[in-house]
Amino acid sequence: MDNKIIRILKENSRSTYVDIGRTVGLSEGAVRKRVQTMVDTGVIKKFTIEVSTSMRLRALTMISVDPSTPTSSVSAAVGELRDVERIYEVTGEYDIATVLASPSIEGVNRCIEEIRGVEGVVKTNTMIVLRTL
Repeated sequence: MDNKIIRILKENSRSTYVDIGRTVGLSEGAVRKRVQTMVDTGVIKKFTIEVSTSMRLRALTMISVDPSTPTSSVSAAVGELRDVERIYEVTGEYDIATVLASPSIEGVNRCIEEIRGVEGVVKTNTMIVLRTL
């Protein structure tokens, strides 16, 4: 049941508890309690919005970290940069994958240069997102 509620909130975080309850077959109070429990336990970290892709250019930047530098410290430093939207620590050739979002290619370029300036970053590979499906 919680997964259904999460799916609805992912689609539209402004859905009312009444509307969610109708969809999943629960009362408004039961939905409210389940959502609050998921927030309290950290299952739901935050409610957010997604800006139209026509308003922002997105890029995926893969980052290799020097083995002597903790990946978590690089992730934390990269997370402070203005145009970094998401950070994932991953396995494989790269250690970190980021999603950048900027109104312009210049903003993406600036952010990539800032990432390259973070201590412990040894290599980056950036791909511009052409279409989101």
